[in-house]
Amino acid sequence: MGSTGAIREKKDGTIQMCIDYCQLNKLTIKNKYPLPRIDDLFDQFRGASVFSKIDLRSGYHQLRVKEADIHKTTFRTRYGHYKLLVMPFGLTNTPAAFMDLMNLVFQPFLDRFVVVFIDDILIYSETDEKHDEHLRIVLQVLREKKLYAKFSKCEFWLREPPRPVSEIQSFLGLAGYYRRFVEGFSVKAVPLTKLIRKGVPFVWTDKQ
Repeated sequence: MGSTGAIREKKDGTIQMCIDYCQLNKLTIKNKYPLPRIDDLFDQFRGASVFSKIDLRSGYHQLRVKEADIHKTTFRTRYGHYKLLVMPFGLTNTPAAFMDLMNLVFQPFLDRFVVVFIDDILIYSETDEKHDEHLRIVLQVLREKKLYAKFSKCEFWLREPPRPVSEIQSFLGLAGYYRRFVEGFSVKAVPLTKLIRKGVPFVWTDKQ
């Protein structure tokens, strides 16, 4: 027995293992670890003028599965049965387990200059000098804890509001993933959605 496994190609050309853990998830006691409210996170950015975003490489795979639970990750292919030693995508408690790890690792810096949301790390600072210091601290923590970032998905020293329509569309796509955490998301997003309508001039104001 075991869950069904398959391989798919991601948009960036890399390969990802997809495993259907639906049956296992039905039997799993759900971890009710609270995810942060997006609007609360935004409140922390007041006064900040420079940001950096770090995306961990295959974040969940950087967390080991407990020895006693490895057999539960078993999946079957035409070549046989396999088990995962690291946390797989698709398990109901994987996001909560990883969020717990990230909060533990960055606990001294939360609400000061670091925000973590699952495998995304955002560093925010009031000045360039502080940001240089904050960025060094975060990178040193990642090195000490042997957590690895995907450089191609990281962004550093961000200041300007997004200007091209494609960037607005990309941001709305990302924000839409978290819409269940934001009351009245559609209404709040109207100033941005207006900017991507065909024939509408791009004018960035305080409303955006």
